[in-house]
Amino acid sequence: MADTPLNRVKAQEIAFQVQRDIEYGEFDPTYRRYKAKAGFSTIEDVVQLASSSPCLKELWQQYVEVRRVGKALSTIRMYGWVANHLDRCPHDSIEDAQTLFDWFVVNVPADSTKRVLTQLSSCCRWAKKSGKINNNPFMNMAAEIKVPSKVDLEEDSNLFSRQERDRIITAFQQSHHYSYYAPLIEFLFLTRCRPSEALALMWKTVGETQIKFEQALVYNGHTLVVKSGLKTQRSRKFPINAQLTQLLQAIKPQHCDSETLVFPSKKGRFINWSNFNTRGWKKILASLPDIEYRNPYQTRHTFCSLCREADIASIQIAKWVGNSPEMIDRIYARPTDHIQVPEF
Repeated sequence: MADTPLNRVKAQEIAFQVQRDIEYGEFDPTYRRYKAKAGFSTIEDVVQLASSSPCLKELWQQYVEVRRVGKALSTIRMYGWVANHLDRCPHDSIEDAQTLFDWFVVNVPADSTKRVLTQLSSCCRWAKKSGKINNNPFMNMAAEIKVPSKVDLEEDSNLFSRQERDRIITAFQQSHHYSYYAPLIEFLFLTRCRPSEALALMWKTVGETQIKFEQALVYNGHTLVVKSGLKTQRSRKFPINAQLTQLLQAIKPQHCDSETLVFPSKKGRFINWSNFNTRGWKKILASLPDIEYRNPYQTRHTFCSLCREADIASIQIAKWVGNSPEMIDRIYARPTDHIQVPEF
């Protein structure tokens, strides 16, 4: 066939058929099955074929409407995240799957590209079963994306020292603009809870001897909302020591009901963690140039490491922070010189 835009549409359809047959073990090595059919030889037929396929954005919206029923807020938020990427992409035709793939590879990070392609493959698999399209052009495309390996575990757990932790807390306390958030930062260092758990914490779950984490603050695609349950478990109890007692007593209002947030924004609403991270955390760390910048997540690593230094058993740390003992050992276990070999 002549190299024209219309014939390229036909060729792409044949290529999809070849790919599908290979994946299903039905490939015809003689290629007779893939010869262009006479019925597709006219311009009118090709134009009609192209116009009959729904655009990718419309297909995704239909897919989400079906799939979103009963899904968690995080999943619904992910659906919106994919839609935002599709809005950015200039290619919106099913027939342009390879062109869309090439655009994502150039313009979007590899891990995000892989996730989007995985979701588009699921969408087109549903659309094919529903009779909306004839094939799934995104099948196995995600496998072609090579995501860079994660950083070494020791680098990933690039924790703060005890002295750095105390200096960061002090810097927040002495800051004219961000001293309001000092108790929140200290709380994260002392409990190793996730920011989403701290921001959703209410006084009704703070007792005299323990805190019960049972909900988290998440973004549902439109606004911040509280969802029941935590990332990896339904709830978790954390013991209150003398440091936490002093902190909590200092910030608890004299008159507050059970639904009052422990760490509200200055206007009494939810703290927007993304904004705080971009502004408060980064500015305070920038004011301490001799402390290497690390993201707030390292407060979690710091707590676990200090517990290990205190010879707290991995199974106990895991219970406090909501991880497995194996993960605690894998990331935080370090040989120590003061432990003696036992006598048998």
